[in-house]
Amino acid sequence: MECDTCGRDAVHHAAYSGRHLCGEHLCESVERRVRRRVREDDLLPDDATPADPQRWVIGLSGGKDSVVLTQILSETFAEDPRVELVALSIHEGIEGYRDESLAACERLTDDLDVTHETVSYAEEFDVRMDEVVEDDPENMAPCAYCGVFRRDLLEAYADEYDADKLLTGHNLDDEAQTAVMNFFEGDLRQMAKHYDASLGPFPDRNPTDRFVPRAKPLRDVPEKEVALYAHVRDLPAHITECPHASEAYRGEIQETLLALEEDHPGLRHSIMAGYEEIAAMAADRYRSAADHDGELSPCEECGSTTAHDVCRKCSLLRSLEAA
Repeated sequence: MECDTCGRDAVHHAAYSGRHLCGEHLCESVERRVRRRVREDDLLPDDATPADPQRWVIGLSGGKDSVVLTQILSETFAEDPRVELVALSIHEGIEGYRDESLAACERLTDDLDVTHETVSYAEEFDVRMDEVVEDDPENMAPCAYCGVFRRDLLEAYADEYDADKLLTGHNLDDEAQTAVMNFFEGDLRQMAKHYDASLGPFPDRNPTDRFVPRAKPLRDVPEKEVALYAHVRDLPAHITECPHASEAYRGEIQETLLALEEDHPGLRHSIMAGYEEIAAMAADRYRSAADHDGELSPCEECGSTTAHDVCRKCSLLRSLEAA
């Protein structure tokens, strides 16, 4: 199998496009799509200047997706004084697992000369995921706790660093899975937030509240191509599944989509094209004040904006303290 561009040995066949690519041209293809997404999502506004640069916080876990995203953005904007990158890693308190991935984060950011900060559940919330798994007062999957805590810290520290954007490494497979899950669950609010993250919790955030917009520059790139990119470039990615991972439902959706994609190449792209149209209509609905069903107020515990007396993070922390 030869590369369609140069005739060298191909490392990948992208069935959705019919192209065979060698390592070099696979990497070029991934980089081109990431940079196009940056342009199409207007991540770098026209009025950005070296005197007032854009600060982008990247959620860097050390896994393949966030490592590849950090690598490409660093190489793209290394000589551009209008962009400042800050990599933010979170230690959940999972013995062995996160320590190894943080070591990968350190190697990457040292090589790229990117500012790297690490925060932990232990320091911020006085909890560790290993202990949460043992207590589990809410009888939930570990990922449910971890997702709430992680999102809170990413948003809080992006705000603290005065970031203009919060970037995460969600790839095409991640996004297609989420789209199908939201559709199956009939969750219009999540669809709206997918289209316009600035909508925040519902009802809308108070316009005076600080909110850091999110972006996902890898969302056009299939997971396999991200993994191949990390391999070809020999990036220090920690490719090991979390020992507490138990998102059984998402796993079922993932297997189903992969099987369908094999028989119907391009399915994930089609799902996202249709989903974005639905999400746009949902966002229009929830932008209307008439659809809002309550007032936002500060959380009684931490002061963050919530539609309830106590935010979800603090509610979970209360349960853990009482366990």
